[in-house]
Amino acid sequence: MTFEKTCEISNNELRSNFPKNSGQLKKIRVIVEEAETERSKKNQLLKKASSDPLFNSDIEETTMDKIIHK
Repeated sequence: MTFEKTCEISNNELRSNFPKNSGQLKKIRVIVEEAETERSKKNQLLKKASSDPLFNSDIEETTMDKIIHK
């Protein structure tokens, strides 16, 4: 079983409740990632790309190729 959950950290401590249907878990894998920081960086890059002339010309070219080759 795999599930993802964003948790709050309090006093450098992480606590999480598992779903009731998770049974008797023996081992789990925990990956720690700064969720808001990573999302913020990605959003900034997307905003920057939207005003990049080369990026926009690539998007336009790809769109035209799809229209022509339909």
